[in-house]
Amino acid sequence: MFNTLLVEDNAAFRSELSDILLAYFPKIGVEEAGDGADALSKVEYLRPDLIFMDIKLPGENGLEVTRQIKQVYAYIVIVILTSYDIPEYRQQAFRNGADCFISKDQISFLADILARVEGTMALRQEQGSGR
Repeated sequence: MFNTLLVEDNAAFRSELSDILLAYFPKIGVEEAGDGADALSKVEYLRPDLIFMDIKLPGENGLEVTRQIKQVYAYIVIVILTSYDIPEYRQQAFRNGADCFISKDQISFLADILARVEGTMALRQEQGSGR
């Protein structure tokens, strides 16, 4: 099973993105987390293949949560999704281990997300079950 974790404090956005992912990829697992602490606990048992991470979260921000996850689970692909597309955030995201940075304000936002899921799924199939 290919598992995806959506980490976003906006419940409506999270739900909509989850619905879109399941419509395009009906066989994937999609879990949701509303803050960094919830995300960290879900990563422990879910071991997702892919995480979509917002920067602005209650408690620890998504950049810090990304760093913590990547320290333990380097193989998890983390995509930063944010409305705050500024160079400092991009730089910090990649320093903290993010694999990709997508602005929610881009016209290609949805296409970029779907392409990232497809690419990560193909990578996992190529790698087999051993991470």
